[in-house]
Amino acid sequence: MAEEKIDIRQHGVTVDQKKSKVKCNYCGKVVSGLFRLKSHLGGIRGDVTPCLEAPILVKEAFKTEVLEKKNGSLSKEVGQLYHPNLPLKRNWCPRESENRNKKQNGGDSKVDGSYVVDSSLRDISKSIGRFFYEAGIDFDAIRSSSFQRMVKATLGHPGETIKIPSCQELKGWILQDAVKEMQQYVTEMKNSWASTGCSVLLDGWVDSNGRNLINILVYCPRGTIYLRSSDISSFNGNVDAMLLFFEEVVEEVGVENVVQIVAYSTSACMMEAGKKLMEKRKTVFWTVDASHCMELMLQKFTKIDPIQEVLDKAKTLTQFIYSHATVLKLLRDACPGELVKPSKIKSIMPFLTLENIVSQKERLVTMFQSSNWRSSILASTSEGKRMSELVEDQSFWTGALMAVKATIPLVEVIKLLTGTNKPQVGYIYDTLDQAKETIKNEFKHKKSHYARFWEAIDDIWDEYLHSHLHAAGYFFNPTLFYSSDFHTDVEVSCGICFCVVRMAEDRHIQDLITLQIDEYRLGKGTFHDGSFKDKLSNISPGALWWSEYGRDCPELQRLAVRILSQTCDGASRYRLKRSLVEALLTDGMNSIEKQRLRDLVFVHCNLQLQAFDPDGSNDIIDDVLDPMDEWIVRKEPSLVSENTELTWMDLELGSRNGKGKFCVEGPIIIHIKEEGEDNFESIKKNTFKVLRYYALPACIALSP
Repeated sequence: MAEEKIDIRQHGVTVDQKKSKVKCNYCGKVVSGLFRLKSHLGGIRGDVTPCLEAPILVKEAFKTEVLEKKNGSLSKEVGQLYHPNLPLKRNWCPRESENRNKKQNGGDSKVDGSYVVDSSLRDISKSIGRFFYEAGIDFDAIRSSSFQRMVKATLGHPGETIKIPSCQELKGWILQDAVKEMQQYVTEMKNSWASTGCSVLLDGWVDSNGRNLINILVYCPRGTIYLRSSDISSFNGNVDAMLLFFEEVVEEVGVENVVQIVAYSTSACMMEAGKKLMEKRKTVFWTVDASHCMELMLQKFTKIDPIQEVLDKAKTLTQFIYSHATVLKLLRDACPGELVKPSKIKSIMPFLTLENIVSQKERLVTMFQSSNWRSSILASTSEGKRMSELVEDQSFWTGALMAVKATIPLVEVIKLLTGTNKPQVGYIYDTLDQAKETIKNEFKHKKSHYARFWEAIDDIWDEYLHSHLHAAGYFFNPTLFYSSDFHTDVEVSCGICFCVVRMAEDRHIQDLITLQIDEYRLGKGTFHDGSFKDKLSNISPGALWWSEYGRDCPELQRLAVRILSQTCDGASRYRLKRSLVEALLTDGMNSIEKQRLRDLVFVHCNLQLQAFDPDGSNDIIDDVLDPMDEWIVRKEPSLVSENTELTWMDLELGSRNGKGKFCVEGPIIIHIKEEGEDNFESIKKNTFKVLRYYALPACIALSP
C-alpha cells in the first residue's frame, strides 16, 4: 500500500496570506508558497536555498515528493530523439527546444552527434560492467560470441555496430567508474547516520576450507552498505580478541553513530564478547538476528512430538513423488504448482512444504486412489504401497495439521522480518506476542496443547532475542502506543529506563527526556495532534511520525528516532554471494590484483544491497526448485524401472500450462516479447546460449 505524503502545513507557518509567504519551522526562512517550502525542506537547490536544520527524515520525504512531481512534469513534455537510430540514447529534448533548433538551423539541419554517440556507448559499457560486477560473473564471459550476439540482438539496430567492452575495460576504467559512483552512494548513506543512528550487521559463515569469515554491513533507514570483510579464524573462540575486533568496527563506523550490533550467532564466545562490548561501550546495544532466533524456536518445536516424525514422513512422500516420473506426472495433473515449496530461507522450507501438503490433502488422496496410480508398476511395489497407506493414514494428517498450526505463525514472522526494508525495532516485541496469541487461538485456547510451544518461544526470547531496545521500540511506536490494546509491564518500563540511561549519558538530558516522556504518555501538545488514528496510519514508520510531532520535545525526539530507525533482522536476509569475498581473503595474490579484487568486492556487495527489493524480486518464496534438495532427492536410488518415455520437458509446469517456462536452478532472467519485436527469437536463443555455455544456472521465463 502506498504511503501517504506528510502534511507540509505541519512544517511551516503562513506569515502573509495575500502574498503566500510561509516561514520554515526549523530555520525561520520565509519563502513564497508551499511548493517552495517543500523544495526548501527537501534541500532541492535552484528556486530556493536548502534548509540546514530540517530533520533528515523530513528532508528525505519532501525531496522525494518534489522530485517525483518534477519528473512527472518533465515526462509530459518529452519530445523525440534527435537520432532515433542510436541505442539507449539519453539525449531527450522538450518539443519547444526541438522546434526552436529547427527554426534556427533551417528546419532540416544536421546535428553533430559524435558526443552523443560516445556518451551512449560509454553508458552501454558501464551497464554491461554493472551486470558483471553485481552478478559476480567471470569477466571471460565477455569474449563469448553468444554473449556478444545477445547484446547486439537486444540493443542493436539494422546497420549499427555495437562495441562490446573488452575484458581489460571491465577490469579498468569501467570498474574505476563503478567504484567512484559507489563511494558517492556510500557517503550519502553515512551522512544520515548522525540523525538516525545505524545498526552494524554481522554476516558470518564457514567456507569450504574451514575458515571463519565475516562481512560487516551497516544498516540505516536510507539503505544498507557493505563496509568490509575479515577472516576471524585465528581468534574465533577467543573472547578478548573478538571484543577487540568488534571495538575496531564500532570505531570505524563511529561510536556516536552505532546504536546496536546485530549478531548472526549465539555461540558462547560471541555472546560473551557482546556482553563485554556493552560494558565498555555504554551507548551500544548487542542483539541477535531476530530471524535466526525464530529459526531456533522452530528447531525447538521439532523436538515436540510428533512434529519431527511428521516432517520425516512428509519428506519421504515428496522424495518418492519427485523421484519417479510417472508419479510426478500424476501430481502435475492433480495439483496446481509444486508440492515442495522452495524458499530462499532454507530453514523454513520444510514447514512451508508441510503446509502445502496439508492444503493438497484431498487431491493427494484422490491421486493415490485413481485408476492411473493403481495400474502403474509402482503401485504394486512395497514402497508404493507404503506411500499409498501414508496418504490414507488419518493420524499422519492429524499430526501434520498440528505441526502447521504451531509453526506457520513463526514462519509468518520470519517472512515479515525479511520481507521489508523498513525499520522493525518498533514492531518485533508486539509481533512475537501476536504470534503466540495466534498459536493459542489455533489450539482453541487449550493450554495443554499450546503451552509447550509458548515455552519454546519464551526460552529463546529470554536467552537470546530479548533486548531493552526492542521493549523501548514498542513503547515509542506511536501506532501501538496510542492504540486501545497497548499495555506496559515491568519489561517495557525497564527497557525505556535502560535506553534513556545508555543512549543519553548526560544527566540533564536524561531528566529532560523523563519529563518529555510524560508529555508523550499523556498526549499533550503536538503529541495530541499526532495521536489521532488518521495521523498514525498516514505516517510510517514511527521515526517519521516523531520527526513531525515530536518537535516540541527535541531530546525525546532524538532518542525515539534513533531507536525506531533500527532493524532487528540481520544480514542473512540480503543473501550476499560469498565467492568473491572468499577469494579476496585468500593469500597468495600480488598487491595490485588484491586491490583490484577489493574494489570489485566493494562494488559487487554494494550493488547487491542496492538492488535488494523485499517487495519485489527478493520475496523469500523461491520460484525454482533445487534438484539436489533433500526434499527432492533420496539417499538411495529407486530399484524400480518405470519403463516410461516421459522427459523433463513433459514434466515441467511450463509445458503443461503453456507459459513456455524452462527451469533449472538459479536466478531469473525475464524478457517480455513486445509487439512488433522481430528479433525476439534471436535474443531468446543467444541468451540461452550464454547461460548454458558459462554454466550460469538460471530459470529463463520466455514469452511464447
